[in-house]
Amino acid sequence: MNYGYGYGYGYGSDMSYIILCVVTFVIGLAAQAYINSTYNKWSKVPASGGRSGAEMARSMLQVFGANSVGIGKVRGHLTDNYNPATNVLSLSEENFSGGSVASVAVACHEAGHAVQTAKGYLPGKIRTAIVPVVSISQSIWGLAFMAGIMMNAIGLVRFAIILFAFSVIFQLVTLPVEIDASRRAIEYLGEYGSAQDMQGARQVLTAAALTYVAAAMTSVLQLLYLVGQTNRRSR
Repeated sequence: MNYGYGYGYGYGSDMSYIILCVVTFVIGLAAQAYINSTYNKWSKVPASGGRSGAEMARSMLQVFGANSVGIGKVRGHLTDNYNPATNVLSLSEENFSGGSVASVAVACHEAGHAVQTAKGYLPGKIRTAIVPVVSISQSIWGLAFMAGIMMNAIGLVRFAIILFAFSVIFQLVTLPVEIDASRRAIEYLGEYGSAQDMQGARQVLTAAALTYVAAAMTSVLQLLYLVGQTNRRSR
């Protein structure tokens, strides 16, 4: 069967795609606004003990037996991350040196990721294992998709959607990893910090988790749209 020009033209030209774009944009915007407002609120509240985010992260790592993890600085706002390949926890300047509840919460969350690696946390190991596949699929799926449309090649379009699905799977696997890291941070602050530290950390890290939920929802909706459109046009 010859799908013709209408096959490729259908993607992004119908009302369902416009609705999808609006919904995903609103979800992403709302999640980002919430994390920014929550972080800003608790960045003005000093954490108990007068220690910086880096100091609290180091203490948490020592408590959980992850002493070999390095801690350094990284530029940017909320660019904090843990790299299991280098075993280095990188904190933004504000969270490395800052002693607010927000800074301590974010630093301990990243320390939670380091503890996951030290303890062999299975979802974290799965996420790390599929990173190379996801990196490749993210770089080529769009090109394969456009080529499939231009060539009216349904097989290539479906291959591109499969590549995109790896990114969706990655984001879904990321959710329990992020939630577990936050749980570890909140539990640590509940035992070694104050009630206010724990309350603030829960709010900040819940807001941060919602950004991952929003990203996963957006990707799932996009995947469902692509699969639905492809199946409809291949009939």
